[in-house]
Amino acid sequence: MSLKIRLTRGGAKKRPYYRIVVADSRSPRDGRFIEKVGTYDPMKPKDDAGRVNLDVEKIQAWLAKGAQPTDRVLRFLDAAGLLKRPARNNPQKAVPGKKAQERAEAKAAAAGEGEAA
Repeated sequence: MSLKIRLTRGGAKKRPYYRIVVADSRSPRDGRFIEKVGTYDPMKPKDDAGRVNLDVEKIQAWLAKGAQPTDRVLRFLDAAGLLKRPARNNPQKAVPGKKAQERAEAKAAAAGEGEAA
């Protein structure tokens, strides 16, 4: 059984509200969880103190037991100073895919023929 610290969605349609919970990785997103360790309200402004609430002692205890935070929760823990999130760098992110490159080459070739004529 691998434990995850992750978000479960609540709230109304188009009005998300998330609980930060410790759950078995195999259980459904909004399904059974072991313990609630915080909340996240994305509808509040980014600088609002009540946007992310964490129970720091509980989270530290679960991390000591081997619970792994998901990427989004790791961002919250990094902001709170509990864990360090490694910086990611993907230089390939902005490179267009194969089809887009082929279309660009075809367009450039067509433009070159138009200028030659």
